[in-house]
Amino acid sequence: MPLPRAPLLLLGLMLASFGRGRFCGSASLSLCYSYLHLPEPSQGLPPSFIRGYLDEQPIARFDSLTRKMEPLVPWMAEEEEEEEKTFQVLEWVIGTDLEKLSKLDRQTGGLHTWQAVLGCELWEDGSKGGFLHYGYNGWDFISFDKETLRWVTAQPQAEKVKEEWEVHPGRSQRKKLYLEETCIEWLQRYLSYKKKAPQRIEPPVGKVNYKVVNDSLEVLICQAFGFYPREIQATWTRDGEVCEYETLPRNVAPNSDGTYYVWLSIEIDPKERDRFRCLLDHDGLQEPLVLALKDETAARWWILVGVMAAAVLGMGILFLIGGCRRLQNPSKRSCFQGKLKNGSSSNMDRSC
Repeated sequence: MPLPRAPLLLLGLMLASFGRGRFCGSASLSLCYSYLHLPEPSQGLPPSFIRGYLDEQPIARFDSLTRKMEPLVPWMAEEEEEEEKTFQVLEWVIGTDLEKLSKLDRQTGGLHTWQAVLGCELWEDGSKGGFLHYGYNGWDFISFDKETLRWVTAQPQAEKVKEEWEVHPGRSQRKKLYLEETCIEWLQRYLSYKKKAPQRIEPPVGKVNYKVVNDSLEVLICQAFGFYPREIQATWTRDGEVCEYETLPRNVAPNSDGTYYVWLSIEIDPKERDRFRCLLDHDGLQEPLVLALKDETAARWWILVGVMAAAVLGMGILFLIGGCRRLQNPSKRSCFQGKLKNGSSSNMDRSC
């Protein structure tokens, strides 16, 4: 039974659906490798890519054509040669499985992908976790349970793979060893690199927006952008009292430039809007940043006023130019006059 294919245009969505965000970042500390294999590479694409994440932050990438690691954070560049070997080992560990899996699909034409996500976690109480998942075109295919040393299938086509892989217990033991020991060693080594590097500090930039649900319900949304390091305290307060039911850490996510962003929302009665504040506290701030929706509303109002004033001034200038041209040549109608009538109408339409 042939495996289903995904259209080329859906490749990005497919990778995102299976990517590291589904399995990494839930623990206090996590290391995750996302592996993409193209059985039929085209348009100059390498057959495989690997990207590494430390606590959800991209730290390095590797492709099978150059066989070189590209650091995505400065502290990885200092150990580039050593860490290149790590990615090569990872390519061998996972790549062998993906090569075998890719032979399941004998159809020709079209772009399809096999993915793998391997990672480990350290929790505050000292416990460890590990995971290994394989996917096809963005969908779960088969996963490894390191506690039982068994494989868990997500597709009917994976049953045959499960049978073949469970025939040899030594194979599963090696997978368990990679997750519980090798990956943890890599995680601790990366953390030591990061600690030795100069500490980068970027303060957050925040804003508050809102969404109307109905006449009696409104959602306030607090957003903080571009901060580093990841640790941040963000809470909603009502009359200065913290709203305990709002939680933050699960919402922090990385930006492509190495900084982080976060957002949190709260449902309120629109009549009580002025009683709520968003409080942001971060190492990059000299004092906590307090944000209110009315500040954002006022800012938008003054921006609107400025735009309207500029538009009025611009129309006035065009009117004067048109008048001058009519005075210079009364027999000709000014082209500016015609544009003014059409342009002002369209501008009003856009502002409405």
